[in-house]
Amino acid sequence: MTLASATVQSGRHGPPGGPRGKGSGQIDRNAGTWFLVLPALIPILVLSVGPLLYGIALAFTDAQSGRTRSTQWVGVLNFQDLLHDGLFWESFRIGLVWAVGVTVPQFVLALGLALLLNQNLRMRWLARALAIIPWAMPEVVVGIMWRLVYNPDAGILNETIRDLGLGDGRDWLTGLATALPAVILVGVWAGMPQTTVALLAGLQNTPHELHEAAALDGAGAWRRFRTVTWPALKPVALSITALNFIWNFNSFALVYVLTNGGPGGRTRLPMLFAYEEAFRYGQFGYAAAMGCVMVAVISVILAVYLAGRLRGGEDR
Repeated sequence: MTLASATVQSGRHGPPGGPRGKGSGQIDRNAGTWFLVLPALIPILVLSVGPLLYGIALAFTDAQSGRTRSTQWVGVLNFQDLLHDGLFWESFRIGLVWAVGVTVPQFVLALGLALLLNQNLRMRWLARALAIIPWAMPEVVVGIMWRLVYNPDAGILNETIRDLGLGDGRDWLTGLATALPAVILVGVWAGMPQTTVALLAGLQNTPHELHEAAALDGAGAWRRFRTVTWPALKPVALSITALNFIWNFNSFALVYVLTNGGPGGRTRLPMLFAYEEAFRYGQFGYAAAMGCVMVAVISVILAVYLAGRLRGGEDR
């Protein structure tokens, strides 16, 4: 072989291991990335994705409690029964009222509190610490505490009403007209701190120079909020509102401790209804079908909500 042909051969095929070495390096980097991700991915697959897929499969069976009973595949029979189950759809309506009734006041009050805590106040650190106390309390403890507040005989609420001469008070958690509003009030109080923290973080990321420039232009407090604060805060507000709606709709422990779904099912949220079907009546397949319907409907509602808000933001 001549020197010229050897040069041509070398140029055509490249140095030994050149491209292959580059590809091998890419593979090594990908393997290293997966090695770092696996410790976080495995618990998600085992504790979240696995049970979700199992629950979806369970919804198409007649699974019930009892060791000796065999499980049969029933197709969409559970979903057909759900379409005619008025109690489930009533609980779904109550769940939507609860979720909206908690999420909206929660956001409005948290926004006001975040704006206040963002000011240069004395003892601001103490006010911020006190504001997140309800967030640090377990839902069961919150439920027990508020049951004492609503106690018809010795609760602080009825005692205050009597001291002010406004009446003899009432049994808030067992009244058909007052049970759901009373529980919604507790939900707002318990969930407001996490919304406040998220909004406060968004406010602190807003550049102060923009506020100073708007103030120099003669903009008042409301105009500065509308033109400077809210545009910067909107992505955080959109995210936390969507998450709050999901969390509130899926609430269980708080309402379970306060009313256990009563009186007369007035506070029976969908999660409580599914819990009763599964663990009180042993209808696991039917309860799994309820869970699938709740996930599907809430996903559609959230998709429409987020698409509308994002489209509105692009138009402006």
